[in-house]
Amino acid sequence: MKIGDTMKDLKFEQRRSLSRLEAADQLTALAAALREGGEAELELSPGTLSLRIPDDLGSEIEVEIGDGEIELEIEFKWPTAPTRTAPSRTAPGTKEATTRKTKRSATKTP
Repeated sequence: MKIGDTMKDLKFEQRRSLSRLEAADQLTALAAALREGGEAELELSPGTLSLRIPDDLGSEIEVEIGDGEIELEIEFKWPTAPTRTAPSRTAPGTKEATTRKTKRSATKTP
């Protein structure tokens, strides 16, 4: 490889037919890995994919309709190098988020 050439660290693609339930199982496993974060493992035939999943990610959802089919792509991106650790945001609806919202509202009231 010459200096200046770039190379991807890793690329994994899997194309196969799935039943609706198999697709749901894959999404459920991915959701569990995302929720857990840190070092996650996804069971994918024929093996296991291990990933480091940070607290914050970029996302993109794309839907294309054409040629008699619908294509749905869900993409998540994050840097391969660990980033500075920042306090993770609390999901809306949790006790901490509700408490903070209440405190802010209380300070605005005369």
